[in-house]
Amino acid sequence: VQLVESGGGLVQAGGSLRLSCAASSNMFSFNAMGWYRQAPGEQRELVATIAGGGTTNYADSVKGRFAISRDKSFKTVSLQMDALKPEDTAVYHCWGYWRGRDYWGQGTQVTVSS
Repeated sequence: VQLVESGGGLVQAGGSLRLSCAASSNMFSFNAMGWYRQAPGEQRELVATIAGGGTTNYADSVKGRFAISRDKSFKTVSLQMDALKPEDTAVYHCWGYWRGRDYWGQGTQVTVSS
């Protein structure tokens, strides 16, 4: 299965973007999904995750600004990003966990200008 992201782009500081991610196969229903990001020269870091029961987890740096959500079938996940800052600039990767294995999307670029 592949995870396909959409919704990245260029936005000014203080603006908003919404990222979406969908599994390429209808046969999959993930146990957990989320978003990680990687800035140039930095390690990949967790942004937000959501588990099957709806429990969410956010990086401290995005709490109160980002909101993760998923569809009932757990085949798609979205990330609403508000009050964006230049330090949010990174490639955002969709993540899914199913039967003990991690799945990753190719990534979508988010650039926040000051």
